[in-house]
Formats: sequence, C-alpha cells, structure tokens
Amino acid sequence: MFAVIRIAGQQFRVSEGQSLYVPQLDAKTGDKVDLTDVLLLDGKDGVKTGADAKATVKVEVISELIQGNKVIAFKMKRRKGFRKKHGHRTHYSHIKVQSIA
Repeated sequence: MFAVIRIAGQQFRVSEGQSLYVPQLDAKTGDKVDLTDVLLLDGKDGVKTGADAKATVKVEVISELIQGNKVIAFKMKRRKGFRKKHGHRTHYSHIKVQSIA
C-alpha cells in the first residue's frame, strides 16, 4: 500500500515504515502529524485518486530541522568591479511514516 501526498507544493510517494526528508514542517521532534492532502491511494481496493482518495497519513517527526547543502549565487560584471555573493541552505524535516489510513 502506498500513497502520494502533497507537502508544501511538492509531491511524495510514501509507504508505511518509510522515512524521508520533506520541506520543514511546523512541528517539534517526536510530534505526531496527520497529513490529509492525499492525491493518490493504492491499496487492496485498487487505485483511488482525487476526491475518492480520502485517507490520512500519520507521520512522526524524527528531526525538526536538517539543513541542506549550501547553494551559492554569485553575480559579477567584468571590468566594473561589481561582485555580489549570496548563499542559502534549505531547511528540511526528517519524518517517518507510521500508517496510512
């Protein structure tokens, strides 16, 4: 059994017992979170999509903040002495899927 869920505009294919990194959730470490935005559900009854896929995915937050790799944006104009450097690290949450109901 698996489900396709939407978290922060991104789609993830999840199954029970799976752990994955998702965009940062507003929850603390150890919290149980119910995700209700299910796009597709595949189970014993077959594949259900859209409004027919009424399910709840229960997840546990393993780690509330994990930083991704640093991404650097560097701008330069030659012969002008113009240099600008920006960098950022995307924040993720590490979650584990407990059940799909």
